[in-house]
Amino acid sequence: MPLLIKDRAVIEDRWTLLRDAASLADVPIGAPVIVPLALWQAEHDVLAGRNAVGVWLKPSDDPDALAGDVGQLPLIAIDFPKFVDGRGYSSARLLREKYRFGGELRAVGDVLRDQLYYMRQCGFDAFAVRADRIADAVGGLDDFSDNYQSTVERPIPLFRRRGGASTRDA
Repeated sequence: MPLLIKDRAVIEDRWTLLRDAASLADVPIGAPVIVPLALWQAEHDVLAGRNAVGVWLKPSDDPDALAGDVGQLPLIAIDFPKFVDGRGYSSARLLREKYRFGGELRAVGDVLRDQLYYMRQCGFDAFAVRADRIADAVGGLDDFSDNYQSTVERPIPLFRRRGGASTRDA
């Protein structure tokens, strides 16, 4: 069984990402699966009636498409097809802050140790890292001790958390 980082621990991944699923025939019944947004939208009523179904967003997918479904989805996976594509960070913040998604938010694709701290700040709590890099990658969650700006992880910016900050600093 593949491994992933979830809540700062390396665990077995019980979910199967079905990147190429184009119809219900491609989706096994009873197994926890992550389906593409297009399939979720096309077969919404059938898939929403199943227990363990998550949705996979490509960088070009609009997270607003899941606005009405965030309360029922246990997992949303956001794809990072290559290191230089950072659109997934914005999608994660929208899902956590605007739509209040409370389920597992998983980064998949070309996920590297250098990104984990920043992904966590945007709301990711699970990371599908290559098997040969997973042991080292966990340390990436603690590469920095603090950040100045507000994030999903720390909604109050550093200048407001510092002792003695006045209201005029806002």
